[in-house]
Amino acid sequence: MDSRRDFLGRSAGLLAAGYFGNALRVGDVQPRPLRILILGGTGFIGPHMVRRAVERGHKVTLFNRGKSNADLFPQLETLTGDRDGKLDALKGRTWDAVIDNSGYVPRHVRDSATLLTSSVGRYLFISTGSVYAYDQERYDENSPLLKAPDPASEEVNKYYGELKVLCEEAVNGIYRDRSTVLRLHMVAGPGDPTHRFTYWPVRVERGGEVLVPGLATAPVQYIDARDLAEFAILSLEKNIGGTYNVAGPGADTVTMGDFTAQLKAAVNPAATFTWVDHEFLQARRMGLPLVIPGKGPMRGLAKVSAARAIAQGLKFRPIASTAKDTLAWFKQAPASETEGLKIDAAKETEVLQAWKASR
Repeated sequence: MDSRRDFLGRSAGLLAAGYFGNALRVGDVQPRPLRILILGGTGFIGPHMVRRAVERGHKVTLFNRGKSNADLFPQLETLTGDRDGKLDALKGRTWDAVIDNSGYVPRHVRDSATLLTSSVGRYLFISTGSVYAYDQERYDENSPLLKAPDPASEEVNKYYGELKVLCEEAVNGIYRDRSTVLRLHMVAGPGDPTHRFTYWPVRVERGGEVLVPGLATAPVQYIDARDLAEFAILSLEKNIGGTYNVAGPGADTVTMGDFTAQLKAAVNPAATFTWVDHEFLQARRMGLPLVIPGKGPMRGLAKVSAARAIAQGLKFRPIASTAKDTLAWFKQAPASETEGLKIDAAKETEVLQAWKASR
């Protein structure tokens, strides 16, 4: 595993190369500097928010346990503590706003929100599209939410969406019109540990015949972490309140046909695509990331409306930009960050041959 110095060096190099976004887009206006507290800030989405805030001229303070990428932002003030009962470092301080992107347990969120209620102006909570009840055709911010079978439970792995609903309720109940809730879709971009998006540019670059699940007309959605970061910071700059779905990669529906065509143009024009039914893949126990089947209880999660956020200024970079930058990060990242991405070439070939034989 690379040393922390190597890690920081790669981060600086990627930042210089533009993989983490530009300080100002065309038409941007330099905002009034804010004092922003970020609970977390050193995972996947957190660093993009930190960079965007710093690029925009804001003063950032981090609060975390100091265990994950502790040296990532040595120039910033970092307060050490724990969401679980160790919040003393936050007492007696004031900020213009707080970004909570590490809140999963309602008790933890309630504690921090209560402690900070007279210390910050706006509380921005990072939630998830997983809060929505299943088996719906499409979603907007008013769609039915999950209900926690045991409100006292703190089993995040078992009740992830349900607990996020309770976290939202805690923030909204305490801050009311000073609360902002962003419900994320699948998040993509440099540093993504899930590789749900990363699989596709990596696989297309390898070339040959690429297996794609479902139909070319099926919708696909994700949000680039940098677009998310820009909207989060914009929400603080413009004091935007309310609840918003943050899903892309465009204002209009993007199909898998569109998505793969743009990947092909950006990454490897020689790649070809073969579309295989979800049922055929399921029978052969082959699943591929990012794509949500058009049938089944999760189908609506590929049709999430972000119209409300777009009206407030959410913008999307081109698919090619996300693909190229994510691929560049993947190639430079240490094995410890990329080993989770598995491409089973033999299995893919086997399934493609079986599919063709069945036609």
